[in-house]
Amino acid sequence: MKPLPLSTLTALLVASLLLAACDKKESAPAAGSTGGATKAAAKPSDPMLVELSPEMTKAFRVEPAAMSDIAVEQKVSGRIEANERMTMRIGSSVTGRVMQVFAEVGDRVKAGQSLATLSSPELTNAQLAFLRALSMSSLAERAVERAKALVAADVIGTAELQRREVELSVARAELRAAHDQLRLIGLREETIEKLRATGAIASEVNIRATRSGIVIERKVSQGQVAQPGDPLFTVADLSNVWVIGALPEQDANSVQLNQKVDVQVSALGAQKLTGRIVFVSDTVQPDTRTVPIRTEVNNPKFELKPQMLATLTLSGQHVKQLAIPATAVVRENDKDYVFVRLAENKFRLTEVMLDPAAGELRPVRKGLDEGTPIVVDGSFHLNSQRKRAELE
Repeated sequence: MKPLPLSTLTALLVASLLLAACDKKESAPAAGSTGGATKAAAKPSDPMLVELSPEMTKAFRVEPAAMSDIAVEQKVSGRIEANERMTMRIGSSVTGRVMQVFAEVGDRVKAGQSLATLSSPELTNAQLAFLRALSMSSLAERAVERAKALVAADVIGTAELQRREVELSVARAELRAAHDQLRLIGLREETIEKLRATGAIASEVNIRATRSGIVIERKVSQGQVAQPGDPLFTVADLSNVWVIGALPEQDANSVQLNQKVDVQVSALGAQKLTGRIVFVSDTVQPDTRTVPIRTEVNNPKFELKPQMLATLTLSGQHVKQLAIPATAVVRENDKDYVFVRLAENKFRLTEVMLDPAAGELRPVRKGLDEGTPIVVDGSFHLNSQRKRAELE
């Protein structure tokens, strides 16, 4: 094969160089385009940051987080109980058979109202003893009158008169004792006076309410034999009730007698009642390591019923603590946030840890420093603006 001329080789070399230069120029823009896209993707926006126009910023009130005088509160579970000081357990004073029962659980009764009737041999014996004492008293009175007449006639001496006067005093004392026994059994005064006047013996005695209230317990049935001391009925005045709770032993010294307590009963909704502590136990329950407390609450409308569940809110000592208004808090995903102002019209949603509300304030545990400017009014609307910007 015959070699190519020098001029031809030179032309081929120049053409190859020109083609290589064109390839580099075409590939450079593509590489530059890819690098720009990567750079833009590496600069994402902050979803917690919101920036407003100066006009919109005026709609939100900003104040620095400050220390406040906070009353330490503690919530204690409790239950409603009848006030034992206003509760009477009523039974029979003699052994006998129950003939009739007039009261049921839940009935409102008045003092002196008959709850049941009882037939008893002891009742008959007590009435007979009263009649014998009445006769002996009358006989002794007539003996004294005769002795006075005989002394005046100088038939007997004064010693005999004095002896008969002593016998009259004893007879009258026995009559009073028999009368009191009938009252203790349950006979009313008018029944005793009828017995005195006519000698008619009552066959039954009434078991009566000793105070007005509501029958909260009945342990008697018709035909039952009742014994003295058996609590047949329990009557409670529920116009004032107790709320029984228990404090952890480490908090026992944080409460004191007559301290005011807020009481909330779930059955009454959001209604709040006020009571006062009337008892703090001096001992600790060994199984629960708690100290029982008792709160007294007025119940004029009888809305509180025994065994209802309640929550006691106890206010302890006042302490200085960083606190923010409850209106400044934004709740999202079971976490608390506030908007911190970074610049005149720039805000950042910041997570904080808060304690339970103390009135209209939320004590700050972590995430915020004193003096930090935060949005205290309009946080909800500001969060809506942030979410809208995030979606756009």
